Amino acid sequence: MMKIAWILITLYLGFIGIWLYHRSCREPEPGTHDAFVAPMWKQSVGSVMHCVAGDALGIVAASTVATWLRLPESQSMVVEYIAGFLMGWLFFQTIPMMKMNGTTFKHELKTAFFAEFLSLTFMVIGMFPTMAYFMRIWHVMSAVDLRFWLIMSISILIGSIVTYPINWWMVRRGMKHGMGSSHVLGHGGNHGLHQEVHTSEHDKDVAVHHKLSHKH
Repeated sequence: MMKIAWILITLYLGFIGIWLYHRSCREPEPGTHDAFVAPMWKQSVGSVMHCVAGDALGIVAASTVATWLRLPESQSMVVEYIAGFLMGWLFFQTIPMMKMNGTTFKHELKTAFFAEFLSLTFMVIGMFPTMAYFMRIWHVMSAVDLRFWLIMSISILIGSIVTYPINWWMVRRGMKHGMGSSHVLGHGGNHGLHQEVHTSEHDKDVAVHHKLSHKH
């Protein structure tokens, strides 16, 4: 799912998406991914990108339909929020976590609800006012207008920035998965990754101490 998410993020954000992928996710050498994504900011970026990929897909699709139907702005935002929530909650949170954790659909549906609600709500706090502002000053009324897609891109970027702190908090508390390999994240949140990195560092410290003891 993260591969699909990064493709969508690149479509939304262009070169910014590519830059984020290389800075936070793509391992510099084979076999170094777990250590490369260990910093908390990178895990949080992974959580944001996973959220934004699904939520923005629902929002952009709904916004396209809303402009075609000429819905009032307030109605359009309600439809976009619902579409974004359902897309992110069901297809980018519940189903992938069900397969990764080996749990039931019902269990993950409940588990992912609050995290998705918080993440999406903070995202639209940044995204919706940005969309409304640019659509008004540029008089964009249709998805046929190329400026519509520029507005979507700018709004998604702003929404991603606004939702980053709450995603950082949720990953820190183990409420959401951070960036990491499936064998590390299978137990939920970021704890498995921190434990693996911490164990590796501890083993190195023990080895150094052992060598020093032999020298003495």
